[in-house]
Parts: sequence; C-alpha cells; structure tokens
Amino acid sequence: MSRRSSRRSTKRRFKNEMNVVPYIDVMLVLLVIFMVTAPLITPGLINLPTVGKAANVPVTPVEVQLEQNGTISVRLRKPGVDFEETTEAMVANKIKSMMTDENTPVVISADGQVAYKDVVKLMDSLRASGIARLGLMVNKEKGENPSTKRSN
Repeated sequence: MSRRSSRRSTKRRFKNEMNVVPYIDVMLVLLVIFMVTAPLITPGLINLPTVGKAANVPVTPVEVQLEQNGTISVRLRKPGVDFEETTEAMVANKIKSMMTDENTPVVISADGQVAYKDVVKLMDSLRASGIARLGLMVNKEKGENPSTKRSN
C-alpha cells in the first residue's frame, strides 16, 4: 500500500495555461531580422519634373457691403475706389463685371446689426450665381490679442 500512495503523490499534473515563451522568442528573432534588413532596403528613386517659380500676382478682391437698412454696395478693394450701390437682383452681375478672372475672391462685409439670415441669403445667391471664392470680412475688436484668444 505504501507503494501505491507514493505513486499518487509523485504523479505529474498538467498545466492548463499556455506557454508563451516560444512565441516571444520567435518575435524577438523576427524583430532582429527586420532591424538588420531595414537599412539595406533602398526605396525606389523617382525623378520628379521641375517647374519654374510662378510670379506672385496679388489679387484684388471684390468687396460687397451689406448695411443694416438692406442696401448692398459693391467695389473693387483698391485705394480710392468708391462703393457702387446695387440691388439684390443685380449684385451678382455687378460683381462678375468687376472680377478679373473666375478666381477673384469676393468678400462680404456686413454691418454688425444685419440679421444673420440676410448675410446667409446673400452668400447663397452669390454662390448659386457661380462665384467660387467667397468669404466674410471681420474687424478685430479693440484690445483683442489673437495669441491669447481661445476658441472653445
């Protein structure tokens, strides 16, 4: 009996967990292989065509002014050029006649008291008439420092 009891106590037990040491060894070997071969691989060289430097031509924008009472005025934004008053129906034609090409920017400067919907309506009508570069002009508040201003 003593032999049987001693056999049971020396019997091996199987572990139910996976042995990951061989996987780690394989990964380290692969890492070393990649580190050794990476500097040896040279990327394909591509000879890109070169072009001359384009002349930087300043573009004069067309300014559209929308006032609180609903009047719309248009001008080329140059010193000494005055605003020309126009109607909402004719503003797109007036702007197109002032544009030097289709990439001329158009900026809208609206009075602070003008309703937002009126500005959006004007922008939509100009966009629908084919004016591609359209933006809003704003004035920086007095005492405002752009470097300290946070946007939320």
